[in-house]
Amino acid sequence: MSTDLLKDALKRVNTIVEKTGIEQSTYQALAQPQRTLSSNISIRRDNGKLDYFEAHRCQYNDLLGPTKGGIRFHQDTNVSEVQALALWMTLKCAAVGVPFGGAKGAVTVDPKTLSPMELERLARAYIRANADFIGPEQDIPAPDVYTNARIMGWMMDEYEKIARQKSPAVITGKPLIFGGSAGRESATGRGAFLIIEQLSNKNNWDNSDKTVAIQGFGNGGYHCARLLQQSGYKVVAVSDSKGGIYCKEGLDIESVYQEKQRSKSLKAVYCKDSVCESVEHDVISNDELLSLNVDILVPAALAGAITKENADSIAANYIVEIANGPVEADADPILNDRGIMVIPDILANAGGVIVSYFEWCQNRQGEAWDEQVVNDKLANYMQDAFDKAWELNREEGLDIRDAVYKLALQRIQSALQAHGTQSYFENRE
Repeated sequence: MSTDLLKDALKRVNTIVEKTGIEQSTYQALAQPQRTLSSNISIRRDNGKLDYFEAHRCQYNDLLGPTKGGIRFHQDTNVSEVQALALWMTLKCAAVGVPFGGAKGAVTVDPKTLSPMELERLARAYIRANADFIGPEQDIPAPDVYTNARIMGWMMDEYEKIARQKSPAVITGKPLIFGGSAGRESATGRGAFLIIEQLSNKNNWDNSDKTVAIQGFGNGGYHCARLLQQSGYKVVAVSDSKGGIYCKEGLDIESVYQEKQRSKSLKAVYCKDSVCESVEHDVISNDELLSLNVDILVPAALAGAITKENADSIAANYIVEIANGPVEADADPILNDRGIMVIPDILANAGGVIVSYFEWCQNRQGEAWDEQVVNDKLANYMQDAFDKAWELNREEGLDIRDAVYKLALQRIQSALQAHGTQSYFENRE
């Protein structure tokens, strides 16, 4: 992973700004976050010991609306990563036409070392430290790496105690009973699946001829894999942080998922009811998965998986980024020169923030939409953004990443112009 994720993210943005003719003032508006709150939060451990954890919340840019972004609990997170993720959220919301700015939050902690009670204390302590910094009209958090609906429920409850009022719209990705949205849990994976289906439509694929490898079998990777298999694709490899499995004939994703929940390990199995039988497979590393000879590679783990050092080993024709920043900026020209099409994270994994926006709307309107309604609306947003990027790809010769970034940057540029740019004031008489 890059030692400075924000620097790497800004390097890519600046390159695309220069390449696509976006005004330099737009880059300047994105060259630094608007505000970042860093805290040291404490919790009482079950044994009575008081422990402290570094916590951050970055509101990167609010030109297009209140800021939006997840909160992750991870031992390797830092302020540079949080700010880079908030920048990507800014671009993501702009790319798909969601009226939010970008934000992100994190606590530097290995959540696997916490008991359930300690996890709840940490979630509530994070909200106490940030209660004046967030709000349904200001900044709306959501789940991210190693956080989930239950943790969001704790956070919402803590905010409401501090605000002394019901405020379901302050958090998205929360349990349904608290105002969560149907379809939110699978939204990120479904969004990536919808993008791959758009590629299929544009290229007239026979899905059964296409092989897929997915690095990362968390929420996004699992749901994308499940939907791809149901649509006829052959998912031949998946991995988690410990390693991966490969089966040339394809994996039964739901069976693999059930076994992972049961044994906490990835195994190629086929399950019928509660009986699971092992399927012949190879155990592979995450690096080996990235270089598999497949049609579609889906990096769905953490940032920096594909670098200039390993970009030449990528054999897939298409890369669909579910993870945030899985391809470093220095790897872009190598992949482009080799004719590998990359669908960037700010489009491919936008399903989560789109359905979070739907949840926010439902909370503010006092409504609860049917899951099919949510899925149909999500498909419309994903298809519209993809079609616009595809049009730029065909008309202006931009690769898809540059096209998606140009869409996002144009919307941010329009917001800047609406506020009044230098050229506007210079031309006033």
